[in-house]
Amino acid sequence: MAARSRSGFGIVGLIYIVIGVFIAWDRGYIDTELVRRIASALLAIFLWFLILLGVDLHISA
Repeated sequence: MAARSRSGFGIVGLIYIVIGVFIAWDRGYIDTELVRRIASALLAIFLWFLILLGVDLHISA
């Protein structure tokens, strides 16, 4: 018998997260300003070397 390898996060987990984000957005826990701030923070984390070179990674409307 072939053993099936399973990752810890499958399609059910992805659907759970997507529904949770939609409900949080609908109820006002998430707004566009929060999304901008999180996106800027993630850019800063993953592209930190650009910040050291003087690049501004803040997302503005």
